[in-house]
Amino acid sequence: MKNLESPTPPASFTLWDYVVFTLMLVISAAVGLYYGFAKGGQHSSRDFLVGGRSMTAVPVALSLTASFMSAITVLATPVEVYCYGLSFILTCLSFIPMVWISSEIFLPIFYRLGITSTYEYLEMRFNKATRLFGTVLFIIQTLLYTGMVIYAPALALNQVTGLDLWGAVISTGVVCTFYCTLGGLKAVVWTDVFQVLIMLTGFLAVIIQSVLVQGGVSVIFSDAAQGGRINILDFDPNPLRRHTFWTILIGGTFVWTSTYGINQAQVQRYVSCKSLFHAKMSLYVNLVSLWAINLCSVFCGLCLYSVYKNCDPWTANKVSAQDQLMPYLVLDILRDHPGLPGLFVAAAYSGTLSTVSSSVNALATVTATDLISPYFSLSEQQLSWVSKGLNIFYGAMCIGMAGVASLMGGLLQAAISIVGTIGGPLLGLFTLGILFPFVNSKGGLAGLVTGLSVSFWVCIGSQIYRPLPESTRPLALETHGCNFTMAENVLQNWTYSTQTEHITSAQQHNTQDRPWLADSWYSLSYLYFCPVGTLVAIAVGLIVSLVSGNSFKLDLAGGKEKKSGETNFAFRDIELDITQMQSQKSLT
Repeated sequence: MKNLESPTPPASFTLWDYVVFTLMLVISAAVGLYYGFAKGGQHSSRDFLVGGRSMTAVPVALSLTASFMSAITVLATPVEVYCYGLSFILTCLSFIPMVWISSEIFLPIFYRLGITSTYEYLEMRFNKATRLFGTVLFIIQTLLYTGMVIYAPALALNQVTGLDLWGAVISTGVVCTFYCTLGGLKAVVWTDVFQVLIMLTGFLAVIIQSVLVQGGVSVIFSDAAQGGRINILDFDPNPLRRHTFWTILIGGTFVWTSTYGINQAQVQRYVSCKSLFHAKMSLYVNLVSLWAINLCSVFCGLCLYSVYKNCDPWTANKVSAQDQLMPYLVLDILRDHPGLPGLFVAAAYSGTLSTVSSSVNALATVTATDLISPYFSLSEQQLSWVSKGLNIFYGAMCIGMAGVASLMGGLLQAAISIVGTIGGPLLGLFTLGILFPFVNSKGGLAGLVTGLSVSFWVCIGSQIYRPLPESTRPLALETHGCNFTMAENVLQNWTYSTQTEHITSAQQHNTQDRPWLADSWYSLSYLYFCPVGTLVAIAVGLIVSLVSGNSFKLDLAGGKEKKSGETNFAFRDIELDITQMQSQKSLT
């Protein structure tokens, strides 16, 4: 059997691995070239930003999957299963209510209004201040998330494979910016389709080889059961527990709804569909592809544990961070298959490319639509050129923000925390606007600010006062199977015992100094950051509106209070003529 005990990385990138990785980048760039120049290129900002509203369900569905199934999914989800067990698979259940809510509540509103930016709705429903606030929050959230998506996988792959760190970061950002700027949304969608296929192929290569090396699927599940990794049915209602059935189902539903229901990067895709039917179908087809990606990533985590159950590379100091475990496994088990390690790295970077391109395109769209068009009189051609310039600007910004990611913790938890902390209050604001017609602009803005304050409070507090192990409950990682020499064994045991004593004494010291909130409010599961922000925003918005407003009547015909925003076409009980609405908007 292969040597799992060597103190150095098991292999390094070969020429064929670089060829496979480079080929993925070249094909992605070629798609941008094609859509940049095919049929005369992008004729208007509408073509560039929303694909001329001519897309069909299947490519949009795969693009929806790729947008947030990033390199974090490829690298961090298997590590989550490796360290904490199989409970994360319950996210597949949270996708079901998310898809229904997004397709039946949020999607029809945005699609029928014919808007380009999600935040246009906020001005229609409330006022300009609310729209600007929502736009700025989205830009901050997306830049933070995208910086982490670029930097963290590059760092992990650099440490294990030797792939140049900043070379990978810059090449990723440049290629994304290139095809976003040339091809617009169509290029982004079709490169996403290609990149989803690469991600699935990379996962399958690791899964098939792991099954062959370990002797079958039954062996992998047996090892996981013996190691306590089959821990799905934990119905503990304690909200301080990091992962239980309830935290993943409830928290996951809110997090993913804030992503797929109202996030510009996702909404921009389904409003680009040629009909409402195609838009809804894109979300339901997306559900199947989400399941496929997540099941593959979770099973990779079981494979990772089965291979290293007796010699954890992280505890044995063979990797410097847990996020490097998947690249380490790939180079270990695929060393005799030139090109396949490169395929996995291409899969990880396909996730990065898809997320970054989606973010750059969405950032350019909201900036052009929400911050430039309302205040400057530009022709369609000028707006198209401005949008392309914004793609270049935000591509450079995302590369620059990559350095911020080095200050964050584990990939998966940090990513979900960023999305939930800002996305939760925004979800509450849109919910107020759509489901509660009597809510006015004062209530909406007060709810957003309060929800944001509370969610940031708990998020920042949890970073300062980390939850104790009884809340997070990491599972045991073993090193008794590592083949150290006598001197190495003494050194390893001394290092491990010294680290353990230091951590134990630090925890005892921290426990004495920790305020009461540290082990209650700040220890709340990170998956609940989003529901907290959403529910606080809704509650405050309702109270403030009832106290300050005089519009407690359901006016579905459109005669809403003018001081709270323009007439909301989405509340009309007649079928909307989007073409007529858009022509009216262009005249005003």
